[in-house]
Amino acid sequence: MSEDKKGAAHLNQEEFTKILADAGDQPVMIDFYAEWCGPCKMAAPIIDELATEYTGTVVIAKVDVDAENKLAQDHRVMSIPTVIIFKNGEEVDRMTGFAGKEGYVGMIDKALDK
Repeated sequence: MSEDKKGAAHLNQEEFTKILADAGDQPVMIDFYAEWCGPCKMAAPIIDELATEYTGTVVIAKVDVDAENKLAQDHRVMSIPTVIIFKNGEEVDRMTGFAGKEGYVGMIDKALDK
């Protein structure tokens, strides 16, 4: 699992599967992105900021769809950025396109039942 200096971890297939299995009922927010994607570049610093803000409450990580194409296909990611929240290993929310910090916080709050 590679990690930026601060922020969200970058996952491969094995790490993705392990995080979902280990999280239990703790929400897991995954940002499916690509390096060449303009809206993904806008979302990246916000995702990293949220990963720091929600440490211990929500697992927040990233998956590069170019490096992990099968993972993106398995989760029906057709457009990027796509952010998916999982709980107990199951998808509970999804947003495609750049949502801004408010949109992502709204997803997290919903997953935390706030």
